[in-house]
Amino acid sequence: MAATLSLANHDASLPIAYRLYLPEDWAKDQARRHKAKIPETIAFQTKPEIALEQIKAARAAGLPEGVVLMDAGYGYDTGLRTEITALGLRYVAGIGPNTSVWRRGTEPLPPQRGRGSGRPPKLLRRDGQHQPISVKALALSLPAQVWQTITWREGTADWLSSRFARQRVRPAHRDTLLTEPRAEEWLLIEWPQGESEPTKYWFTTLPEDIAFECLVDFTKLRWRIERDYQELKQELGLGDYEGRGWRGFHHHATLCIAAYGFLIAERGAIPPSGPRFSSQLSGSAIPDGYRPRGAADPTRTAHPQLVRHNSETTHRRSRQNPSEMPLLQYADPQDK
Repeated sequence: MAATLSLANHDASLPIAYRLYLPEDWAKDQARRHKAKIPETIAFQTKPEIALEQIKAARAAGLPEGVVLMDAGYGYDTGLRTEITALGLRYVAGIGPNTSVWRRGTEPLPPQRGRGSGRPPKLLRRDGQHQPISVKALALSLPAQVWQTITWREGTADWLSSRFARQRVRPAHRDTLLTEPRAEEWLLIEWPQGESEPTKYWFTTLPEDIAFECLVDFTKLRWRIERDYQELKQELGLGDYEGRGWRGFHHHATLCIAAYGFLIAERGAIPPSGPRFSSQLSGSAIPDGYRPRGAADPTRTAHPQLVRHNSETTHRRSRQNPSEMPLLQYADPQDK
């Protein structure tokens, strides 16, 4: 299993970090580590910890920043979401139905007032009547009018649409260890027509005034990454590695991803995938005296039986005005 980070837009995505995840008991087994040639610098890390490290490395490298999209395998981790916010980035994170939240207008109780001497209490509180609610329970309690059918993209057969609701909430996980309530963010819920209950939930720190359609569009952009990984595995062999070595695993992935990067660059440069340009091809002058590989020596006399037309000379004529040879050039999508 690998923890990966991709750059993505609506047209394509490309993995920019790909790191093997080692379970803790595996990572601490010295015999296994030696056999698989795992570097000594590699210590055990959870998948959210690897993900955060990859995000920080991408930022340090100056790569384009966008909204961080995470499935529920990463989105459940409150610490990861908090760290991403601390980096000044926004996220859309999948969560489970049992995730607890405070409805809008509610929050944990303030710290209890101090009694007598000693340090006054600073931690937030709950009591029997003042408790958060699960996102599933919140979704089931919403009135019918808050649910909207939203279309987000064209599929292979038809436009994709589903029913969604959104609510402003405060994540409540272990907030009794905090001194201040967590900030409000969006809870997005999907409940497809015909299903007995909601099927997906997300937390997102996208702006409060974002249009509902844009919120869904950002959330559903993960399909682009999933689709490209499917192609990486089926067409380029990313999932075919059968070795047992650390270096081999990452070497195989690097070659597959590099090949895929070339393919999506070519798709983006040539219509209809890319923008249309007034001049698709540029020319390169053939230098004087150029002779293609395998061509006859110009000083040799042509065989008379092969000469169809008489000529004054038997050698290649001087090319004072060489013609241009069209060459495919990479077209930068930013140039218009």
